[in-house]
Amino acid sequence: MEHEIPDIVIGRLPVYLRELSRLEREPDRLTTSSHELAERLGISSAQIRKDLSHFGEFGKQGTGYHIHYLIDRLTEILRLTHEWPVALIGAGFLGHALASYRGFQRRGFVITAVFDSDPAKVGATIGELTVRDAAELETALRADGIQIAILAVPADAAQATADRLVAAGVRAILSYAPASLTVPPGVHVSYSDPVVQLQQMTYYLRPQDG
Repeated sequence: MEHEIPDIVIGRLPVYLRELSRLEREPDRLTTSSHELAERLGISSAQIRKDLSHFGEFGKQGTGYHIHYLIDRLTEILRLTHEWPVALIGAGFLGHALASYRGFQRRGFVITAVFDSDPAKVGATIGELTVRDAAELETALRADGIQIAILAVPADAAQATADRLVAAGVRAILSYAPASLTVPPGVHVSYSDPVVQLQQMTYYLRPQDG
């Protein structure tokens, strides 16, 4: 079933999960509706209902969705019922910030290893982690069974590093490198490029006079 569901639908599920988690923290909140979620997220209620219908029936007309139940189901669908170890490649300024970000662990992703090819960075500590030599990458990832990696390397090193990750068994890559990656079927890549995101938004702006 999962292969028949569009990627864009899967991409919205974590957004729903995040908003439901916020609702759950509100006092005395047990239920919500597609209309309320639509107002909070800027997504049509019909789209929300259609997205969720790919995975079964979660709500009842006139009653809405039971928040805690829907959180549990989305957590299962996204395979977030256990912690995922994550390898971070790149220990520069961005790598330091990512390794120090506690939001990953709160949501079930634990950076367990950091790698870099710069001898000046290898052996340094970031929090409780020691930066390891990128030469150990494949051996370490296979030994630890790591399937998720965060790529925080320069653009000219991104593809070669991604190739090594795939060869080591990584099947999900979050790339902060400003470059498009080519990966084989079965490997999923997501990009986080603030410059691209800013460029998308400036389309809607107009220069200020003066």
